Amino acid sequence: MSSFLKNLPSTSSLVAAYATISTFLMLLKSMFDMMVPEKARESIIAIVQEHIISRFFTSFTFVIEEEWEFGDNALFRAAMVYLPTKIGPSTQTVLLGFKEKHKFETPPETGVPVWGHVVDEFENMKLKWTLKSKKSKNMLYSRERKFFHLTCNKNHRDKVMKNYFPHVALTARSILNNRKGLRIYTYDQSHCYWESTAFKHPSTFATLAMEPDLKKFIMEDLDMFVNRKVFFERVGRTWKRGYLLYGPPGTGKSSLVAAIANHVRYNIYDLQLGTVKSDFDLRRLLTSTTNRSILLIEDIDCSSNSKVAQERPKDSDDDDDDDDDDNAKAKVKKKSMPPSSQGVTLSGLLNFIDGLWSSCGEERIIIFTTNFREKLDPALRRPGRMDVHINMGYCTPAGFRVLVSTYLGIQEHDLFVRIEKLIQAVEITPAEVAQQIMKSDQPEVALESLVEFLSAKKNEVDEAKTKKAEKDTKQEEKLSAKKNGVDEAKTKKEEKDTKQEEKLSGDQDNGQPSESEMRSIYLT
Repeated sequence: MSSFLKNLPSTSSLVAAYATISTFLMLLKSMFDMMVPEKARESIIAIVQEHIISRFFTSFTFVIEEEWEFGDNALFRAAMVYLPTKIGPSTQTVLLGFKEKHKFETPPETGVPVWGHVVDEFENMKLKWTLKSKKSKNMLYSRERKFFHLTCNKNHRDKVMKNYFPHVALTARSILNNRKGLRIYTYDQSHCYWESTAFKHPSTFATLAMEPDLKKFIMEDLDMFVNRKVFFERVGRTWKRGYLLYGPPGTGKSSLVAAIANHVRYNIYDLQLGTVKSDFDLRRLLTSTTNRSILLIEDIDCSSNSKVAQERPKDSDDDDDDDDDDNAKAKVKKKSMPPSSQGVTLSGLLNFIDGLWSSCGEERIIIFTTNFREKLDPALRRPGRMDVHINMGYCTPAGFRVLVSTYLGIQEHDLFVRIEKLIQAVEITPAEVAQQIMKSDQPEVALESLVEFLSAKKNEVDEAKTKKAEKDTKQEEKLSAKKNGVDEAKTKKEEKDTKQEEKLSGDQDNGQPSESEMRSIYLT
């Protein structure tokens, strides 16, 4: 044994040999890179990996990135839902969390952390999932992008493709359908992706201050849309539905959106058009939304960086030089702007909601809200784009009774008749009614407060009508006086013309040539 150890080379000799071999290999790689073209190098490396290296490895790895083609990768989202159900004793790292309303007596929810591993077994196959992360190399923004590595035996590759991945997708869909919680997404302009949080709005159709017939119509229309997949395929139309909610502020447009989401159990994508830089960005982020979702664009006529309200040119006979100068400056400014910062155009929005891009998804509800429907371009309001127009008007007696039942828990009261008459006499929004009846938990006090508010508002309306009537009377008197002045001036002019005619007639009688004779002489 001692003789064997004596024959071993020294440590310095081993280090020197390692350095020599490393230098030789680096030199050889440099010569290979310099002498062999890039495409030829790639081909040689691929052949070596396929025929030599692969023989020593029995595993195969699937890479599932967060994005696919023009939008999100549905398989990645399905894996994020499916894998937490497969966390077991063999999992070394687990992501934990509580929701805001979670009961602390129950265990926390689990998830897969970055660089975490989950082992799954399916049809006698052992599959290892690993969640990884990398930084985006985009120069405009830096974002961490996640992706999965799924490792399996290379002999099971076809079986995983045909059987396992469909199993993951179907299981994830079943889990999502059974979940009680909804999500609301907002667009992060700085990183160009959707961020989500839990959607917990309590609004339902039972609590909406709407006419019962209108409420029933909307619910039936939603139910029919959800169950008409075969119909839309048969008629060759995209499975989507458009709703335009219009009316004064405070009439419950946002509450109706929340009630629709809670009724059909769809997630909400809340999009502010002013944060979208171009039509290209609009298409990219809209195609990244999921099926069975609601796309919400609130106050579409007020988007500061978009041109979707009244974009079409109008004929005008105004020749004002100042207006021409302003228009010329605006055109020059618009041309000087880069295409990526000109905002969303009407054409780009129409192309997505009803053009070829509208087929990039199914079972979607598109909702626009506005305070002034007339400001929207007619092309945006037509059927096929906005299929249902819902006027969210002022509060009615039926809406008042729903609010009182919801907030105060009563069905009848002596003040109801008086309040309903006042509501019919003045314009008051459901938000204003709710604000008054929330002042007290005692029905008598809350209803008295509402009566005082409605009476004060009715007095203001009566005073405004009186002032308007007085103003109209003064204007009529002024117009009448002006008309009388015009009649007097007309009479004086007629008298003056009569005197001139009489004078001319007298001149002709004194031997002067007539007007026709003078003209004839002149022409001759």
